[in-house]
Amino acid sequence: MAVNRSVGHNPVSVAEAQLARVAGEGCARHPYLNALLETSGRHSGRDLADAVHLLCSLHGRYPGLIELALQRCPKGPVQDWLNRASEGFERERLYVVRLTSAVGPLPSTPGAAETEASLVAARHALETLAMSERNGCALGATTALIGDWWPIRRLLDRAAARVGTEAPAPSLPDETSVVAIIDRGADAPASQRALAFGSEQLLLQHRALFDLLEARAEARGDL
Repeated sequence: MAVNRSVGHNPVSVAEAQLARVAGEGCARHPYLNALLETSGRHSGRDLADAVHLLCSLHGRYPGLIELALQRCPKGPVQDWLNRASEGFERERLYVVRLTSAVGPLPSTPGAAETEASLVAARHALETLAMSERNGCALGATTALIGDWWPIRRLLDRAAARVGTEAPAPSLPDETSVVAIIDRGADAPASQRALAFGSEQLLLQHRALFDLLEARAEARGDL
């Protein structure tokens, strides 16, 4: 006899599923990010600098994912939220750019051409998500970026502390506003599927970036 597994359980909202997806599939669970946060070995400065440089290559350029999403977004609550998110992320972008200068040059690492090719592909993937015609895809990618930025911000702040650079106060939308805009912007099955796809692909790019950073550390003999 079939069992109704939903009996006795509250249904998970689209926003709750998104928050759970970011928590479970985001870079906060990547072993190398956690290693960077905890390490204090003789190569830690070089490895942190490498992370800052590659994060800047992915997210330090303008226009970024949020600004590209804004270009296609019609007027309404989602556009208003994206405007606020863009303003907040611009301050984060400036922080990354300033920190990239402070940590010094990109560490010399074998496979530089392969690294650049991977970064070009990642930036193209983010642009594709932002410009997608599927309603909800760009919102999924953007809200995933906002949620997944918090562990990245911890990493940036650790690098800033190491080189004596002041870390600005966080400026991104809070979780409450993320939940609210998902509830308003993904209110149909098609847009909900697109939101899930956009977020999954954004998180995939972040995990791939930390895979790349780990491989670069191994190539330098830092691990």
